[in-house]
Amino acid sequence: MKIAFVGKGGSGKTTLSSLFIRHLAASRIPVIAVDADINQHLGAALGLDEARAAALPAMGAHLPLIKDYLRGGNPRIPSAASMIKTTPPGEGSRLLRVVEDNPVYDACARTVELDGAAVRLMATGPFTESDLGVACYHSKVGAVELCLNHLVDGRAEYVVVDMTAGSDSFASGMFTRFDMTFLVAEPTRKGVAVYRQYKEYAQDFGVPLKVVGNKVQSPDDLAFLREEVGDDLLVTVGHSEWVRAMEKGRPARFAYLEQANRRALEVLHDTADAAYGRRDWERYTRQMVHFHLKNAESWGNAKTGVDLAAQVDPAFVLHEGAATPQPA
Repeated sequence: MKIAFVGKGGSGKTTLSSLFIRHLAASRIPVIAVDADINQHLGAALGLDEARAAALPAMGAHLPLIKDYLRGGNPRIPSAASMIKTTPPGEGSRLLRVVEDNPVYDACARTVELDGAAVRLMATGPFTESDLGVACYHSKVGAVELCLNHLVDGRAEYVVVDMTAGSDSFASGMFTRFDMTFLVAEPTRKGVAVYRQYKEYAQDFGVPLKVVGNKVQSPDDLAFLREEVGDDLLVTVGHSEWVRAMEKGRPARFAYLEQANRRALEVLHDTADAAYGRRDWERYTRQMVHFHLKNAESWGNAKTGVDLAAQVDPAFVLHEGAATPQPA
C-alpha cells in the first residue's frame, strides 16, 4: 500500500507520518519510509541523530543507477539516459517490491531500528550549494516518482511518503501514485486552504483523500475542522508529551504513546487497509502514461532528444502479479 502524507509547512505532517511508520513497524508490517520533502526531517522524526540523518544517501544522486536498473531489458527504452521521472514500466522492465534486496535499495535505503522492528528509509536529499538558483526541487523528487512507477506492493506491506509541503506535489503526477493520501491540517484558515487546493486537484483524478486534524486542543477546534472539511475529516490528534520528548531527543518506547493518539493511528491504518479493495491497476497505469506523455511533450522530448511516447507499452498493465526479470 502506498500512502502519502501532505499538508502545509508546519502542519505536523512529518511527525504524523513518522508516527504512522512507527505504528506499522510495531505491528511487524514491512515498511519503506520515503522523505520526499524539501526539508529533510523524517530521519530525525524516526529517531536518527543529526549525523546519521545527514549521512542518508540522496536518491537524486543515484538517479543513473536507478534508471539503469529499472530499464532492465525493456526494448522500448534504448538507454537509461532517455528515461525521465515519469517513464512507465513495460515488458522487460525491472520492478521494485517492498520486501526484497536490489541495487536500488542497496544504494539509496538505510535500515532504521524502531523498538526492535526495522524499516527502510530513503530520502530525496537536500538542496546542495550547486543547486541554488539553478535547480528545481521537483528534479530531486523525480527519483521517487520513477521508483513509485515501478513499484509493485501488496496489502500487508507499505510505502509511506512524507511529501513536500503545500500544493507543490501537483507539479508532477506523483500525487496520483498513492492508495490513500492523508492531508494533515491544523484548525486554522491556512491549514484548510491547502486542503481545498488538494481536494480540487485530487477529485479530478480519483485520488482518495482524508484529513487528519492536528493540534486540535478544544471543541471549537474540532467544530471548525468539521465545518471546513466535512466528511473528509477522518480523525484528530491532540497534544502529545511523547512527541515533545521525541523532539527533544529523548524518545520513550512507542508503546508509551498516549492511548488516544494510538487509536488515531489505528484509524489511519484501518482506512489505508480498506483502500486495498478499491485498487484499480488499469487506471493507475493509465494515469502513469497520461502524465508521462504530458511531460514528454512539455519538456522531456526536447531534453532527451528522443520521442518519449515510444516508451509506452500499450499492452502492459502494472499489477501485483507482474513479473520482473532478474539481474544478469
